[in-house]
Amino acid sequence: MGSREGHTATLFKESALTLDSGATLSPVNVGYETYGTLNADRSNAILICHALTMDQYVASTHPITGKAGWWERIVGPGKILDTDKYFVVCSNVLGSCLGSTGPWEDNPETGEPWGLDFPVITIRDMVRTQAALLDHLGVGKLFCAVGGSMGGMQVLEWLTTYPERLHSCIILAAAARHTAQNIAFHEIGRQAVMADPKWQEGRYYGKGSKPDKGLAVARMTAHVTYLSEDALTHKFGRNLQSRDALSFGFDADFQVESYLRHQGSTFVDRFDANSYLYITRAMDYLDIPRRYDGRLADAFAAATHVRCCVISFSSDWLYPTVENKRIVHAMNAAGVPVSFAEINTPHGHDAFLLDEPEMDQMLEGFVKAAAKTGGLTP
Repeated sequence: MGSREGHTATLFKESALTLDSGATLSPVNVGYETYGTLNADRSNAILICHALTMDQYVASTHPITGKAGWWERIVGPGKILDTDKYFVVCSNVLGSCLGSTGPWEDNPETGEPWGLDFPVITIRDMVRTQAALLDHLGVGKLFCAVGGSMGGMQVLEWLTTYPERLHSCIILAAAARHTAQNIAFHEIGRQAVMADPKWQEGRYYGKGSKPDKGLAVARMTAHVTYLSEDALTHKFGRNLQSRDALSFGFDADFQVESYLRHQGSTFVDRFDANSYLYITRAMDYLDIPRRYDGRLADAFAAATHVRCCVISFSSDWLYPTVENKRIVHAMNAAGVPVSFAEINTPHGHDAFLLDEPEMDQMLEGFVKAAAKTGGLTP
């Protein structure tokens, strides 16, 4: 965990970051990647906000897994987010484990890993840290902020906290508050981690073993929510895994079981269990309307100059279309210019990461239109 390959900025050295909880952090490290070049008037910056278990390696090789960037299909020369035209930034969120300050890092006051002494964070705390990173990079205003799932939540917090720093934004498969069902699935995952004897109340660092079994189960549970019943049925059905008959035991008889076990076992190699606890808790705490007496439209009152695009997916039951439409209706009520589409797909929540031609067409059209209004060559 905590690979420092790539770029790392050390922020809040002189003035601490004050969190929503009231706690403070100083200094704060942020792992990040950039693609393309910032233009002379600093008007071509795009911030990509990553989802829960993603990272800053949006369009470059992951230093631990060796896999290609998770959105290389979208980001790069000549692609939808064209790095020949735009300066693209993606940072590892606060609390995560690939270069940014989180529970795995040493507490400067004790010299020991934070563990559960790390303060609980929120999505808005992540965004405050991103804003400080952009200041560090010399970016005052973003041409666009883009994010899916938890990344979309961060974009919503950008709209409410720093609307003056945005020209446009894209929100994919997100919500403005976590539902009871969302919180319930996260709690199952957290309890799986904490039930692992090797978790040791979060103080497993340097002990030679980690709560891998608990974290793997948490990942398996979450991964089911990213898919759809149609996608699972189409991909696996009730097909058996490397056998012709049932074993009448508890091995992975079915392909879907083997698939989920693989997802869990590979996840633990690149992610920290305590970071998983903190980031899922940050998502659960998201409730933007509550800060405005339940009126989400009021959250967007200062964002009427920001061009917005919201996209949902028909088979996404984690952040369904109804949640995305609530965002769109609130933007309409606030006078925010917004485009919306529900993409018909069987791929579930993870569709925003996959090859979805209709989504690509909408993204490309929106970016080109925003470039014209932003004084950039589309």
